[in-house]
Amino acid sequence: MARALPKETTPLVLYRKYRPSSFAEVRDQQHIVSVLEAAIAQGQIAHAYLFSGGRGTGKTSMARILAKAVGTTEKDIYELDAASNRGIDEIRELREGASTLPFESKYKFYILDEVHALTPQAWGALLKTLEEPPRHVVFVLATTEFEKVPETIISRCQVFQFKKPSHETLKKLALDVAKKEGASLAPSGAELIALMGDGSFRDTLGILQKVLTISKDNKLSEEEVAKVVGAPSGTLVNSFLKELSEKNIPNALQLFSEAREGGVEAKVFSLLVITKIRGVLLLRFAPELKKELEEQFGESDIESLTLLAKEKDSGINADMLSQLITAHLEIDRAPIPAIPLELAVYRALGQ
Repeated sequence: MARALPKETTPLVLYRKYRPSSFAEVRDQQHIVSVLEAAIAQGQIAHAYLFSGGRGTGKTSMARILAKAVGTTEKDIYELDAASNRGIDEIRELREGASTLPFESKYKFYILDEVHALTPQAWGALLKTLEEPPRHVVFVLATTEFEKVPETIISRCQVFQFKKPSHETLKKLALDVAKKEGASLAPSGAELIALMGDGSFRDTLGILQKVLTISKDNKLSEEEVAKVVGAPSGTLVNSFLKELSEKNIPNALQLFSEAREGGVEAKVFSLLVITKIRGVLLLRFAPELKKELEEQFGESDIESLTLLAKEKDSGINADMLSQLITAHLEIDRAPIPAIPLELAVYRALGQ
């Protein structure tokens, strides 16, 4: 059932505490912000919007910002979790509510999250409202699975595709929020948080919150972050790279096995290896980028990567990076998650 959005108290969850409250605070979605701001300035508010994009990319936050930007108060903002309220009865109830005038605003503003989960009957009921919407109603439909939204619905909405925030954006977010929380986050720790955030603002701040919870002195090191996300130690990854460079397959796979026995997931391991191999290749072929890499990695990592970049006839090359990227993408589909990375090592080292 759709419910009026309650007045928020100070949230405990970092994602809610630091979610943007204005267009100016939105990160990495300027292509959407500029269009919405122009529409508001010209008084051309659509009756229905469809926000599509990965989880944690800011779709519902943008919907809230849009609602407030057009002057809608909390009493006239309604949210419906379509994944839990997916049937025709809930949509019919929403339609009945939408037909009544707002309490104190120009618009009644409905935010339907995970809208792809609606049943076919519910889609039909919603379509009737979108075909002849009341003048005082604005809908924002949010989805992570655009392909499941019927074309008849899409054609009646203004569609906006939310992109994943960049790695640098997530890293800066982690550093900014840690500072606001009174903590000192090492750049290498922020790097790891951003990597594990995997293109999601929400997941990035969720990881940061866990690290803040276990930290005793608010000095957040890469090691503390690694413990939270289940990442291998930087030393182990660097040793793995050393064995790859020397084309020592047995030793490299033994280190990979040790990481997995320690609870590290193959996908996490491969992601960290790929990131550092990229660093090695940049130091080898574009040494002028060393300063940029120093902001990404810790001092000890830079020393190790620099040495690896100087090695001749190294097993760390463009082919190795390509093979590992392919392996990383295949891990989720493999019957045994370790197999794609092992195959990548065999292939890249000529076995």
